[in-house]
Amino acid sequence: MAIEWTPDLAVGVEEIDTQHQKLFEAVNKLLAAMWDGKGREETGNLLNFLADYVVTHFGMEEGLMKAVNYPAYSEHKKLHGQFVEEFSSVKRQYESGEITSSSCITVLDGTCDWLRNHISKVDKALGNYIKNSRA
Repeated sequence: MAIEWTPDLAVGVEEIDTQHQKLFEAVNKLLAAMWDGKGREETGNLLNFLADYVVTHFGMEEGLMKAVNYPAYSEHKKLHGQFVEEFSSVKRQYESGEITSSSCITVLDGTCDWLRNHISKVDKALGNYIKNSRA
């Protein structure tokens, strides 16, 4: 159950596409660690890295949106905030032992679906806007 980067997910903005690929790699490492029953310390470290990376990535995207006066900035930023809040909740539940690795894998599968959908629709629209503004 991995999240695969495919060329159709490219938004055409190198900074965004590179970070999306790294995001997919991080999610896959986390899923593999949980699936293989790695210890809480290793999976916890991966969860922490992913949580930090998502915030960094979203911040970069939001900076690009501001730089080009992206008209859908508020809506896009709101989606980012909701994702961070939901992911942070899952992370806290895992760290406190409220959910097991197998339950967390199920939740992360939904996270993967959200990422693919967000990239293929919302981020692609942003990518097109940025490319047109740079032309």
